[in-house]
Amino acid sequence: RDGGAQPTSGPFPAPDRPVSDIVSPRWSDDADRDRIDETGQIARALGIKAGMAVADIGAGTGYHAFRLAPLVGANGRIYAEDIVPRYLDALEADVRRRGARNITVVRGTVDDPKLAAGSIDAAIMVHMYHEIGQPYGLLHRLAPAFKPGGRLAIIDNDGPTSRHGTPPALLRCELAAVGYRQISFAKLKDDAAYIAIFAAPAPEALPRPDQIKPCKG
Repeated sequence: RDGGAQPTSGPFPAPDRPVSDIVSPRWSDDADRDRIDETGQIARALGIKAGMAVADIGAGTGYHAFRLAPLVGANGRIYAEDIVPRYLDALEADVRRRGARNITVVRGTVDDPKLAAGSIDAAIMVHMYHEIGQPYGLLHRLAPAFKPGGRLAIIDNDGPTSRHGTPPALLRCELAAVGYRQISFAKLKDDAAYIAIFAAPAPEALPRPDQIKPCKG
């Protein structure tokens, strides 16, 4: 398999597919993302509004975190999560520099986003799902963080996981293996990527780790 964020030892099965390397804290040029209103498209698809709590999993430079923060407002909260120490150090410094009081930087691990139970209304994973070394563990431990009715949006390209993409059928299979249910799928406007939105499973509906069957990639 390719390199990347390798799974820690634990009860969850390894993905039966390549995992891409984590090569950069950003997917593409900020101006290009601004041009297609990437954050706006995601926010509208998830119904993000003032007062909500949103987790940006794999936040990198904080591109989406900083743009979502004004949408959730002073009474909302953005959790900017990542696992790469140097990305996190730079992000924490940028949050302080900008005085972004409603952004909390979270240091996760490859199989645990380290978010408190019942803390978020929604989560996003933008151009990073293919880099998750332990998707089953991460998704399983993310599920309790959602409030009732929580939604997860995954944005990625339709391509091999070894080449920084995720085939939609594989994505649906891996999410379903942990109890997530796809509720919509669409292409981003003016971009090659897709946005897939999933309903998070209730904690009591989560399968046991030994019940999870890896999907063939």
